[in-house]
Amino acid sequence: MIKTALRGLEAAAQVVLPLAAAPPAHAAETVPLAIAVDRLPLVTASRQGYQRTSFKHWNAGNNPTGGCNIRAEVLISETVEAPEIGPGS
Repeated sequence: MIKTALRGLEAAAQVVLPLAAAPPAHAAETVPLAIAVDRLPLVTASRQGYQRTSFKHWNAGNNPTGGCNIRAEVLISETVEAPEIGPGS
């Protein structure tokens, strides 16, 4: 009988305890996006440790005679309005 009562209490605790737990931190406050963005901390950008030579996949590009590298080709392909590309650009 004691074992049955303990099992019943354990089952009840498993049902009640999650209901009594604190709400998740993300649910503590809801604010509009503009206010949330204003609350983001600002820090100075740091390029410490960055070396362009570490990115060997930025090579001559799909058209090596075009004068663009892969980085430039990606930027051009993702633009909304494609720029005019002249010699030496």
